[in-house]
Amino acid sequence: MTHEVVNQAPPLVGHNTADDPALREGVQREGAAWALPDIDALGRLAGSAQGQEWAALAERHPPRLLTHDRFGHRIDEVEYAPAYHSLMQTAVDNGLHAAPWADDRPGAHVARAAKFMVWSVDPGHGCPISMTYASVPALRANPDLARTFEPLLTSRDYDFGLRDPATKRGLIAGMSMTEKQGGSDVRANSTRATPDGSGGYALTGHKWFTSAPMSDLFLTLAQAPGGLSCFLVPRVLPGGERNALRLMRLKDKLGNRSNASSEIEYDGALGWLVGEPGRGVRTIVEMVNMTRLDCVIGTAAGMRAALVQAVHHTRHRAAFGKALADQPLMRNVLADLAVESEAATTAMLRLAGANDRAIRGDEQEAALRRIGLAVSKYYICKRGPAQVGEALECLGGNGYVEESGMPRLYREMPLLSIWEGSGNVAALDALRALAKEPQTLDAYFAEVEQATGDGRFDDALSRLKKEFTSVDDLELRARRVVEQLALVLQGSLLLRYAPPAVADAFCATRLDRDWGGAFGTLPPGIDLDPIIDRAIVETSSPA
Repeated sequence: MTHEVVNQAPPLVGHNTADDPALREGVQREGAAWALPDIDALGRLAGSAQGQEWAALAERHPPRLLTHDRFGHRIDEVEYAPAYHSLMQTAVDNGLHAAPWADDRPGAHVARAAKFMVWSVDPGHGCPISMTYASVPALRANPDLARTFEPLLTSRDYDFGLRDPATKRGLIAGMSMTEKQGGSDVRANSTRATPDGSGGYALTGHKWFTSAPMSDLFLTLAQAPGGLSCFLVPRVLPGGERNALRLMRLKDKLGNRSNASSEIEYDGALGWLVGEPGRGVRTIVEMVNMTRLDCVIGTAAGMRAALVQAVHHTRHRAAFGKALADQPLMRNVLADLAVESEAATTAMLRLAGANDRAIRGDEQEAALRRIGLAVSKYYICKRGPAQVGEALECLGGNGYVEESGMPRLYREMPLLSIWEGSGNVAALDALRALAKEPQTLDAYFAEVEQATGDGRFDDALSRLKKEFTSVDDLELRARRVVEQLALVLQGSLLLRYAPPAVADAFCATRLDRDWGGAFGTLPPGIDLDPIIDRAIVETSSPA
């Protein structure tokens, strides 16, 4: 009798992670409806027992550093679990890496963003996938290198192993910028690049964070005779000899455990100049902008996954005579979590659409992307840990154990706020964009003013505009201003595109400030049912 299991939710398995109304509506709105069958197929794999097992195994068996072979020869390799390679193979097969750069269809980059979201079963392997995607626009600053490597970066062949990159069927790219003395202040980098007399440079220095060190190519920054410059560093040299790139150690991280983040030394490593000498930051910022978009996508994915887990658990778990999901206070919490998730997903897809059109030459969309990405990277990635933490709490003790998957989701959230510029860096970058590129603010207001007519939104927009009447203490107020920019953008999108109940709840709380300091403080009068219903997914689990 004591071994009989009752009142436990069935596993959340056999569902489609693309079964998300906000995602599907956004994909269609942003011009990628043609991709929905492929998005669904990937979503079904992500929600399957197989997809979830790969993610769990990749986390449970993290990468292992192998500095030397059995004979004492230096090899500087990283060994991954087979599940990690299965995840990578699936991502590359589905074009989550650089494939959209070779796809002329409008909406190709939106489709890729949606796939990246639904396949976020294991965020760790998403790091090299993201960097490969982001490497292409930066690499194009050197047309010769782009002609050689872009077809291999966009290839849908996952070809793991350290070999001459020109001989492989497909390539993965990494990124190596941060140094221990500089962090976000990359201009303080001390790595040196010396011309080698044959068109390349010899790089010497110590990089503090280099993700995915088994990648084939790395974009990196170093001090050259002309100033801080961007270089492409191959892991293996033409002809097959290993480049002088030494792995010092793998980082023992809070989360993102299936991804190897390393400290490396360049010991006269060969690098090829990308872009103009002394313009390294300007060159690599193209890569940073793309990876910032992926930070927003990853956060939206984590929010949605946590929300779905919370709704699933509370619909199957009873207390005090009825299901948790039918208890008034729990319904308030679930609806509040759902509003936060939908706002993030809707904003993410609007930015993915702006990215797609900016790549195709739309300057207005490029300006919106510039400011929209900066403010959303700051705010949405800040909200991720709080939203996922509250969702975990909906499962109680069941959510605190590793088998639930919730701790893995929770550990991942702070990374997305830190990566590519933590809170202060992201907020100040948004203000820098407004100061140096005034057209970005014009594009922002042209976008959000399409939603005027709701009094709560109009008041929030008016308050926001007042923040710009004075530049006094603007840096001190950076987080406040950027948060308001992000909230007004989200509110405008929900008013235009979300169901009335979702937009009403957002405006009443996030804009009209009738909200507490924690989730579950929606005011009376909000229609909770249609908000929660959008977070219910069908599963093959026995009820």
